[in-house]
Amino acid sequence: MTVKVDPITLDIIENALKNARSEMDGVVVRISLSPVIREQHDEFPMICDAKGRMVVGQFGSYIPAIVEKFEGDLNEGDVFVWNDPYACKGSISHNNDWCVMMPIFHQGVLVGFSSIFGHMVDVGGKVPGSMPFDARTIWEEGLRIPPVRIYDKGVLNKGVLDIMLNNTRTPDMNRADLMALIAGCRTAATRVQELCDRFGRDSYVAACDMLLDRTREAMKVLIDKYISEEPVSFTDYVDDDGLGNGPFKMTLSIYRRGDKAVFDWTGTDPQAEGPINFHIHEGLCKLFFGVYMIMAFDPSVLFNEGFYDLFEIVLPEGSLLNPRFPAALSNRLNTHTRFFDCQAGALGQRAPHLSMAAGYGTSPHFIFTGHDKNNKYFQLMELLFGGVPGRPRGDGLDGHAWWPLFSATPIEYIENYYPVLVESYRPIRDSGGPGLHRGGAGIEKIYRVLEPGKVSIHDDREVVPPWGINGGQFGGTSSKWLIKAGSEEPTRIPSKIDNLAVGAGDRIVFRTAGAGGWGDPFERDAEIVARDVRYDLVSAEQAKNGYGVVVTADERVDRHATETLRAAMRAERGAPAPFNFGFEPPLREAAE
Repeated sequence: MTVKVDPITLDIIENALKNARSEMDGVVVRISLSPVIREQHDEFPMICDAKGRMVVGQFGSYIPAIVEKFEGDLNEGDVFVWNDPYACKGSISHNNDWCVMMPIFHQGVLVGFSSIFGHMVDVGGKVPGSMPFDARTIWEEGLRIPPVRIYDKGVLNKGVLDIMLNNTRTPDMNRADLMALIAGCRTAATRVQELCDRFGRDSYVAACDMLLDRTREAMKVLIDKYISEEPVSFTDYVDDDGLGNGPFKMTLSIYRRGDKAVFDWTGTDPQAEGPINFHIHEGLCKLFFGVYMIMAFDPSVLFNEGFYDLFEIVLPEGSLLNPRFPAALSNRLNTHTRFFDCQAGALGQRAPHLSMAAGYGTSPHFIFTGHDKNNKYFQLMELLFGGVPGRPRGDGLDGHAWWPLFSATPIEYIENYYPVLVESYRPIRDSGGPGLHRGGAGIEKIYRVLEPGKVSIHDDREVVPPWGINGGQFGGTSSKWLIKAGSEEPTRIPSKIDNLAVGAGDRIVFRTAGAGGWGDPFERDAEIVARDVRYDLVSAEQAKNGYGVVVTADERVDRHATETLRAAMRAERGAPAPFNFGFEPPLREAAE
C-alpha cells in the first residue's frame, strides 16, 4: 500500500530535514578544534534516504559506493570512516578530507544515512598540511584510510583511531574534528528518528521519495528549456601543476539527448604529473551540474539527487578529471573550481542572461609551521578567498568564498593562537573585471610572522585570468611576495611552494585573483563607478579605460566628458564580445 503524504506534511518534513542539516553544521563547529573547520566551516553534511540518495545537503551522496563494500552489513551504532579517494570511487577527492557515515535506523529498520566530510589540517605525508605542491603520487600525500568501522555497534574501534592519529602532526585537532563529524551525524540520526516517530516511518520514507521526485520533474523542465540538442563547448585552463607543466586545458561539451543532459569532458588534457588531478565521482559530477542549473535557472527547486538519472557524464579515463591510480590529488581544487568556470561558460552560451563570469578559481591556502618560544609545535592553516564572478543579479562579491557557508578566519583568532600578526586585509584595487556588474575583487592579506618557521602556499589564476561574459572584462590575477625583516623590497614567490624558510619579522603578501565582469561596462551607472573609486575598489584609470567614466579630482563624475568618451569607445569597440579571456599572446599559444 502506497502511503500518501499531504502537501503540508511534506513541507514540514522538508524544512525539518533542512534544519537538521543546519544543526549538523552547528554541532560540528562547536566541537571541532581546527580553524579550518571551527572558524572556516570546511565541512559538508548531508542526510540521505535508505537507498543512499541525498535528500538534503550540498556535495552529493557517495553512500552507495561505501555500502557496496560492506555488502549490506550495517548495524545500529555503526559509524564508518575513510579518506582514500581511490578506495571510494572519488567520493572524496583528497586525503585531507576525512569522511564519516552512519546508517540511521528506526525501530530496527534502516531509514537513511547521515554523513559529513571535513578537511583535516594534517594527515601526514612529506610536508605539513599534507598537500605537497610537487607530489607525483598519492603516496606522498599522507595516510590513506579505506572505508572502515570507527564505531562497531556503538563501540569505538580504538585501534583504527590510534592508527589515524599516529599519522598526523596535529593529533589533538584531528581527534576533536573527527569526533565533531561523528557527533554531527548522530544529531541528524536523532532528528530523522523523531520525524519517523512524529509522522510514522512509512510517511517519512514516502516524503523523501516525493522530495526526490519533485526535484526530478523540475530538472526535466530546466533541461528542456536550457540545454539544446546541438552541443555547446567551452574551454578554460589551469595555470600549472606545481612541477612546471601547464597550462592544462579543460574542455566541456553539453547537449541534450531526449530527456537526458549529457556533460562530456572529452578534450580535457591527460592527467597531470603534479597534484592538481581531480578524481571526481560520477555522482558528484552530476551534482555539480545540477546545483549550478538550479541556482542559475530556478533557485526555488530543492537541491537533492532526484535528477541523477537525467544526467549522463563522460569522464575520459586518464584525464585530469579521471586520473589513474596512483596519481597525486592533494591540490585538486585548482581543477575543481575550474570545473565550475567551464560549466558556467558552456551553459551561459544558451542562456547568457542567466550565467556568470569566471571567479578566482581555486581554494588558496596559507600554511605556517614551526616551534614557539616554549618549543611547542604550531601549524596554522588558513583558506583564503578571492573575487566571486559578476552575475545577472549584481556585482560579484569581494573576497568571498566559492562555498556559501565558508567564512574567513577571524584575525583575532589567528593572532591569539599563533605567532602571527595580520598587518593588512583589504580588497585589491582594479582586480574585479569591469562590467555592467563588476567582478568581485581579490583580497590582499599581509602576514608578519613572529617566529622563524616554514611557509607553504598554494594558489592558481596567476597566469590565466578569470574571464568576463556578455561584454564584461577579465579580472585580475594572483601574486605572492616575501618581504624580509628590515627590508621594504618585495621578492616574488611562486603561487605553489612548500617549506619556504621565514624568519621573525618577515612578511608574506598574499594576493588572490579577482573575478570577471558581467555585461557591458559602458552600461554601468557612472555614479556607481565613481562610488567604487571612492571605495578604492576601482582606480580613476580603470574607471576611464574600463568603464568610459571620467572621474574628477574630488572623485565625482564628469558627465559631459563621460558621455563623450563612452560614445567614442563604443564606436571603436563595436558589439561587446560574449567572452573576454584576457590572454596575452604567449599564453594563448601555450594554451592552444
